[in-house]
Amino acid sequence: MTATLRPSLSACPACAAGPAAEALAARDIGPAQIALSLPTIHCSACISKIERGLNAHPGVKSARVNLTLKRASIDAGADVSAQDMVALVQGLGYEAHELDAGTLNATANNRAGRELLMRLAVAGFASMNVMLLSVAVWSGAADATRDLFHWISAAIALPTIAFAGQPFFRNAWAALSNRSLNMDVPITLAILLAVVTSLWETALSGEHAYFDAALALTFFLLAGRYLDHRTRAIARSAAEELTALEVPRAIRLSDGAEETVNVAELRVGDMILVRPGGRMPVDGEIVSGTSEIDRSLLTGETVPVFAGEGQRVSAGEVNLTGLLTVRATAVGADTSLHQMADLVALAESGRSRYTSLADKAAKLYAPGVHILSALSFLGWYLYSWDVRTALNIAAAVLIITCPCALGLAVPAVTTAASGRLFRRGMLIKHETALERLAQVDTVVFDKTGTLTAGAPELTNLESLPRKDAEVAYALARGSSHPLAQSITRAARDAGMACAGVANITEVPGYGTKGTYKGQEVRLGRASWTGAGDTAQTATHLQVAGRPAITFTFADHLREGASDAVQALKDSGKSVYLMSGDTTAAVEALAKRLGITHWLAEALPADKSARIQAMTYNGAHVLMVGDGLNDTAALAAAHVSISPASALDAARVASDIVLLGSDLSPIAAACDTAQSATRRIRENFRIATIYNIIAVPLAVAGLATPLIAALAMSASSITVSLNALRLR
Repeated sequence: MTATLRPSLSACPACAAGPAAEALAARDIGPAQIALSLPTIHCSACISKIERGLNAHPGVKSARVNLTLKRASIDAGADVSAQDMVALVQGLGYEAHELDAGTLNATANNRAGRELLMRLAVAGFASMNVMLLSVAVWSGAADATRDLFHWISAAIALPTIAFAGQPFFRNAWAALSNRSLNMDVPITLAILLAVVTSLWETALSGEHAYFDAALALTFFLLAGRYLDHRTRAIARSAAEELTALEVPRAIRLSDGAEETVNVAELRVGDMILVRPGGRMPVDGEIVSGTSEIDRSLLTGETVPVFAGEGQRVSAGEVNLTGLLTVRATAVGADTSLHQMADLVALAESGRSRYTSLADKAAKLYAPGVHILSALSFLGWYLYSWDVRTALNIAAAVLIITCPCALGLAVPAVTTAASGRLFRRGMLIKHETALERLAQVDTVVFDKTGTLTAGAPELTNLESLPRKDAEVAYALARGSSHPLAQSITRAARDAGMACAGVANITEVPGYGTKGTYKGQEVRLGRASWTGAGDTAQTATHLQVAGRPAITFTFADHLREGASDAVQALKDSGKSVYLMSGDTTAAVEALAKRLGITHWLAEALPADKSARIQAMTYNGAHVLMVGDGLNDTAALAAAHVSISPASALDAARVASDIVLLGSDLSPIAAACDTAQSATRRIRENFRIATIYNIIAVPLAVAGLATPLIAALAMSASSITVSLNALRLR
């Protein structure tokens, strides 16, 4: 089976993750609470069915399913185990895995969004009220009336700015503490200087005060921050998600007795019992038992592999059919799954070194504005020897030099572009994803679950004798093997009836056998059924005294895969295929899609290393993948995309989520990203032209509070209208 453990987004209210649902999904899980990953749910009907099934269990107090996170949170009695809940959900027809929800923290970004929205609302309300008071001053109010309105404005503005301006103040302080400058430094200086000079003018019964401009500046900039926040999906650390996928508990054998312990208590050399359907909690070696192992989470291989004594297994692999006893060779931070999490965290830190267009503009803008304001103060002080006049003009320069337009230049465009891409089925998660996507010249695809559907489908049922197919149906119906399940689905869809096979038993690692009309029948591996090996994915049916019958399977292309690959090649981009699947399977798909560069049997570290090598050689790589084995590569790439049906960790490691099953929007997204980057650069040019006009007015002492407020609003509206051209 494929590595397709993944959350999707839904537009329906029943599926959306509200604050309460997020908090429920992310809070620490105590002894009576269980968190399950539900990778195959996709709609509100799935939610209703699973919640009804869970809540019907006598030991469950309440159960809540979150489709956005593809996760269930269960409040159960102390006698209910996670294994019971997994079995119950699987009985309902859905895949389920236990999660250690104590390692998850999904509410941080939601909380940040609510805080920004609250500060924006406070700033907007205060700005409107102070602006009304300012209208009276601009209309001619003088002396005591003017002073009263200024003091009332101060009473409104001071607590509002202290509260609403905290995001800018914190970021500015952090930058100055590191002896660097960012866009928030001149913004903070402009706000504080406007407030200080306004208080000074009010105390001296001055004619002008900038309370309204300071509040308008705060409001517009908070609007930009909130727009920027809303363009991204809730993002958590992919490394945390990988850690949460580790098995929280295991069955340890001590002198032949079974005891359930936390994985943290396991030590190298411990004997661990892994039941069918369970995931390996450690890296180890099988000391007894035979089974088949699903390695798709780690390698992307679609077909389970045989597991017997002496074979090594890795944490995260799934034991499918037989009872295994495993001797631990690596535990905790030394397991392959945990090392993959470290690899992802390292790759994520590398991506953070990308310098956005806004940061590049800030490096030029911040020192330029400070120098200009300081020169204005010095010039006017030397000209008039009046500190009050010089300080007022310096404040006017800081306020009018377009921090609003620069603050909106990027978020206004990314919001418009994100809306356009969302209508085409793509969700932008990261604030610089569009800028990086516009630079892409190389695209790397994963195979299973990305270019292909990820589930084996029976291809030759119609050509097989119906009686034999019915025998195979009877043998397959009771097996959890992916190929057996495929036979079951195909036979059921074809309206077949099960043959009267008796004494059906599953032989771990080999297949299923039974008795039909007094003869033994077998369904399983080629060596067990007397069949010859085939190049295709296959399983075989043996009826005593007859040659084995072969059932062949294929993994079908995902919708739009051919169109996406061709469109990317037509646009001049290099296309690669990297997969952990077998050489024959990868080569066949590459030829089918016309991809000349491909890599098979690639481990997660191999994919990440190959992408890093491409980057070192100057390529800007887009990685498209969906599995656990893709997370390091997704994080290492210049920009990355994963389907909404992807594993949690893969979706979180990516910058963009493909909401539907169609891959064709990928090429169009690259074009939209290039258009968005052009609009961002145009907005910076608009802000520059505005400054060329406005700054001389401020330096000349002509920028009254009214002119400053009008100029800021005009520049912000112009930038926003230019961004809307993307729609």
